[in-house]
Amino acid sequence: MQDLLAILMLRSYHVPCDRFIIETPGGLRLAQPSDTLYDPRNGDLSLSVVDLDITPETAATRTNCFIVDWIREGEGVVWADSGCHPFAASTLLFFVPYQNVRFVPNGLVRVTRIQFHANFLCIETHHEEVGCNGVLFNNVYGLPMVELNDTSAREFAELVGQIRRELADQGLAHSEILLSYLKVLLIRATRLKREQQHVSCESPGGRLPAVLDSLRELIETNYLTMHAPAEYADRLFMSPKALGKIVKERLHKTLTELIRERILKHAKWELLHTLRPVKEIARELGYADELYFSRLFKRATGYSPLFFRDYETTIRGGSNLSMSLPLPSIQSTADRR
Repeated sequence: MQDLLAILMLRSYHVPCDRFIIETPGGLRLAQPSDTLYDPRNGDLSLSVVDLDITPETAATRTNCFIVDWIREGEGVVWADSGCHPFAASTLLFFVPYQNVRFVPNGLVRVTRIQFHANFLCIETHHEEVGCNGVLFNNVYGLPMVELNDTSAREFAELVGQIRRELADQGLAHSEILLSYLKVLLIRATRLKREQQHVSCESPGGRLPAVLDSLRELIETNYLTMHAPAEYADRLFMSPKALGKIVKERLHKTLTELIRERILKHAKWELLHTLRPVKEIARELGYADELYFSRLFKRATGYSPLFFRDYETTIRGGSNLSMSLPLPSIQSTADRR
């Protein structure tokens, strides 16, 4: 009972998303995510495949890479920022850079993790070739998972095996072959995701309420100026409580969190692809107070807007920018927060 009261008290005080409770044999404790930022200057690989055993003691992670987690064994729930999603074996999970990922497993969970940085494959630049942007990644309105049947699991296992072997062999045209394998893997996962979305829409129990389609259109049109859930509820002739309940049941996050994720998606794009001042980006997003916006951004990503831009621009050699300008100097690791 005391543990339950502790959780409720912490929730009532809105503990930031980069602080959370982990249940261990010794009780409850607060923990910080373990950040592992890819940096080619340290010899880090821009593509890797690792096997992980996840237990209730496993800390949350945050990286600047895209992640594909293949759940081989076990079940539980996973927190991706503010969204909480149940998972089971033979499922693919997809996470975007700087996302706070925390597993809450029911016992041991075995995972094969494919991790790649935009230096290796930028899903925005190669969207026409791969098609996963907005489907597997960067879709604030969908669930970040794909279920595998026996056939697709075997196909996926073969692709992962090919990537592993090429990583070990490093033969002729090594990077080009790895890139091809990764693209095929993401294309196949994207096709499966679209098929499963279609089947879900066709089945009466899986069909999303029409109000969520209307909500998505409203958010996409108005997120720069409308930040309050009540504003969207009014436009849809619903109470904030009723609309929030539908969002929570279907998308596993609150309406406030959904709106905020869309705002932050825009902020990340502007910071990555332009050198516009942070104050200007904040105002475009409806925040007159630059410091408030910066705190919001840091709470979501773990880093300030300036570090986020400077770090990524430096390690990408400016390839992320849509204009040719002098590159910003990067802060030291000690000063990055």
